[in-house]
Amino acid sequence: MKKNVIVFGLIAGVIVSVLMVLSMMRCYNDPNLEHSMLIGYASMVLAFSFIFVGIKNYRDKYNDGLITFGKAFKIGALISLVASTIYVIVWLVDYYVFMPDFMDKYVAQVLREAKADGASAAELTKMTKELAANQEMYKNPVMVVLFTYMEILPVGILISLVAAWILRKKPIDTVKTQVV
Repeated sequence: MKKNVIVFGLIAGVIVSVLMVLSMMRCYNDPNLEHSMLIGYASMVLAFSFIFVGIKNYRDKYNDGLITFGKAFKIGALISLVASTIYVIVWLVDYYVFMPDFMDKYVAQVLREAKADGASAAELTKMTKELAANQEMYKNPVMVVLFTYMEILPVGILISLVAAWILRKKPIDTVKTQVV
């Protein structure tokens, strides 16, 4: 199981990280970060499709075509954790080395969007305070790690649940099927 989790976790992690870096390069140079969230979550779903592949591979090659929901979920969750860890590490390098002013650009974009959507002055003031608090938290590397895990890991866990539900296969109970 360990080899299966590592292989498919690495594949998913590399895919989601490469797509994140490409997306951030594109969006970072464009003051309109509007589509970056959609692109980011789409790339996560694409990368986490390897959870299905990893669970099915384990079930069919190493477990005689059988797997319980719990075992399938465990494999999916571990693949998610490996992929998410790679994503977090790549984001830390990308953020601290190449985009240290990302939060400034992000805050400016969010406020621009709110203003364009007709937010009142009071709403903009409240939003500015909340975003400033988030910017302050983002100065702490531990918070950057936690925020980044919270961005990707829930997607992986959700896909792990779906994959485990779809791919579960219990042995047929031979006692009930015997003719007496």
